[in-house]
Amino acid sequence: MTDLLLKNVRVSRDDAVDVLVRAGRIVRIGPGVDAAAADAAAAGAAAADTLVEDGGGALLLPGLIEGHTHLDKTNWESPWYVNEVGSALTDRIDNERAWRASTGHDAGSHARALALAFLREGTTRIRSHVDVDTDAGLRHLDGVHAIREELAGRVDIQTVAFPQSGLLIRPGTAELLDQALAQGADVLGGLDPSAIDRDPAKSLDVLFGLADKHGKPVDIHLHEPGELGAFTLDLILDRVAALGMQGKVVISHAFCLGGIDAKRLDGLLRRLAALDAAVLTTAPPSRPVPAVRACREAGVTIFGGNDGIRDTWTPYGSPDMLARAMMIGLRNDLRRDDEVEWAFDCVSGAAARACGFADYGLTPGARADLVLVDASCVAEAVVTRKPRRLVVAGGAIVARNGLDAIA
Repeated sequence: MTDLLLKNVRVSRDDAVDVLVRAGRIVRIGPGVDAAAADAAAAGAAAADTLVEDGGGALLLPGLIEGHTHLDKTNWESPWYVNEVGSALTDRIDNERAWRASTGHDAGSHARALALAFLREGTTRIRSHVDVDTDAGLRHLDGVHAIREELAGRVDIQTVAFPQSGLLIRPGTAELLDQALAQGADVLGGLDPSAIDRDPAKSLDVLFGLADKHGKPVDIHLHEPGELGAFTLDLILDRVAALGMQGKVVISHAFCLGGIDAKRLDGLLRRLAALDAAVLTTAPPSRPVPAVRACREAGVTIFGGNDGIRDTWTPYGSPDMLARAMMIGLRNDLRRDDEVEWAFDCVSGAAARACGFADYGLTPGARADLVLVDASCVAEAVVTRKPRRLVVAGGAIVARNGLDAIA
């Protein structure tokens, strides 16, 4: 691997710095970094071949993170899907399952197209939920895992074995989830134990039993509103405490946190913080959402993602995580520059912590996932969403100005 010296970039409004990358890792960040001197200091040897890249005073960001999407569902780079689906959650679930079966939708090729689109926009790590059900078995997961292997070193794809059609209501799903975890799924997913499975205690017992068996974290889609969702969330947190799974559970969507009274909300946020359970928000405009400010003040990690992108569920979504950060900022009325930085944290540092992406950030020793944007500060980068001047993944330049730099 060719080493990289990225010169004349900024990590704030302050003076320019240089970034030295060796073997895919950040070695040094600071003004006037010299590759030969760094080599001599480290090993007493002559400098290795080093590619020198002038950043032109652009703002340096860490690689962006997509904390919640569905790579296997997308129709990215395919003809437009005409959406005529009913509004109920079960309508969308049933329609998608039937459509994928009838069309032979290939999860792998579509996941690859979308993952590379993410990469061109500066996203180097992705958590993707992947459907596991009794119709498709592990076919979708196998497709995404093949792409995960192909793109390793450029995009780090973390997979969630996700029972989109329900767990208890489709006998055999638990066994498939067991197989999925044994075959390399990184995380165990869940879906609305009360509203879909209609037996939340049993549903969660099965789910957390599988997670405990395989030593895997859990990420549960919780769309259930108001007090129903709050009730389910308490049951989830009971199991987090009982199994000692602090720091290993994400509550995705958590719409209930945007639709309960202040006292109930305060109690749930305190429990989430005490158990280090994170909250994922897509910040949709049409639903109550957990508040970024309230979560941060309570010490709850809140991070962001798109959910589906251009699939049978929705025509919306974008592989530009700065655009998602802006949506989070808008939905939460974040206006000051420091508040907009909270929205950016949702697609960077907070997402890394919640998903367990290691060696992340702009510090020596971290994996060299770097993004250059022509902006004066993070807030401007989020709001203007200018083209990514340069994207570096694992120390290699992979994109320039929105175009692939390597095959």
